[in-house]
Amino acid sequence: MTEAHTGNTPSLNNIKELPRQELEAAMASFGEPRFRAAQLHRWLYSQQEQSFGSMSSISSELRRKLSEAYEIRSAEVVGNESEAPGEAPSAQGTTEKYLMRLPDGELVESVLIHSAERMTACVSSQAGCPLQCQFCATGHMGFKRNLHSFEITDQAYALQAAAEQAGRRLTNIVFMGMGEPLLNLDNVFEAISTLTAPDYRFTLSEKRITISTVGLVPGIERIASSGLKTKLAISLHTADQQLRERMMPAAARQYPLDRLAAAITAYNSRTGQPVTLVCMLLEGVNDSPEEARRLGRFAKRFLCRINLIDYNPIVNFGFRSAHSATRDAFVRHLLDAGLHVTVRKSQGAAINAACGQLATRTGPCGNEAQ
Repeated sequence: MTEAHTGNTPSLNNIKELPRQELEAAMASFGEPRFRAAQLHRWLYSQQEQSFGSMSSISSELRRKLSEAYEIRSAEVVGNESEAPGEAPSAQGTTEKYLMRLPDGELVESVLIHSAERMTACVSSQAGCPLQCQFCATGHMGFKRNLHSFEITDQAYALQAAAEQAGRRLTNIVFMGMGEPLLNLDNVFEAISTLTAPDYRFTLSEKRITISTVGLVPGIERIASSGLKTKLAISLHTADQQLRERMMPAAARQYPLDRLAAAITAYNSRTGQPVTLVCMLLEGVNDSPEEARRLGRFAKRFLCRINLIDYNPIVNFGFRSAHSATRDAFVRHLLDAGLHVTVRKSQGAAINAACGQLATRTGPCGNEAQ
């Protein structure tokens, strides 16, 4: 992966750090009407303008005031890597990984997943992650900070630009990159609002956006009451509470399975939508017939789908993916229980862009990309 460096030291506040409500307050402080904030937001995001001087629908006097008080700084692509021919699973498309530098120099990674029917952007919501799941490299990286909403949208815009170079457009966005989205929900919600703005140059239906979580109950409750029509994926990995505490100690201890099940049931009731339970099968850890039976009993308590994914090896982690015969037996148990099950191969393993494999200069990171 190639990487470029810049040495600029900004001196003014970055106007892109202001969400819509704060943009309105800033315009009011200049004596401007509320609609100026909407105009400015459109220039910053729909047009992705990098200079106040080019914002022709805004008066020259306001452009001068903005230039004296703020700068426009965006996340930028500083490296990328693609699967070589023959590395991608034959039934699926190729995968590209993009290294993004944030305005303060922090790095995150985003993934563009090509398939015949979809172009999916997998975006990060945090630099690092505080939750320390044992099988995920992100948890071993440590936590740096939450991303601003514009740092999330900039990832999507960069991947949309890459998709356009291939003659296509993004069809889906998944919050499954670095970090736990539900620990940064204000900025995630703000980013979704921008990415789904109906009259912007790039826009996507909420129904084509998936938010992934390790099962943080308060965040699930917020999403359920938000009115969003996004999809929800829960990284469950086991329906054994003690095993889950070993695999995902921070989330499992704070939000045990019974409380998580109650939150999912309430989510079903509030939204009328199923959740996706994601389980990564690890050899000798959570791939036994008893584990399949436990998962089946847990999943039948609410409306859901089950997504089984491969584990992608990470150096020094010591885990291995379940054997195909073991996985097939696991699937049969779930199907016999009448559950909806899909088995997916995580894409991008050849370039360390698959589930749990994303990496920056400061350490590894990841979540599921589907």
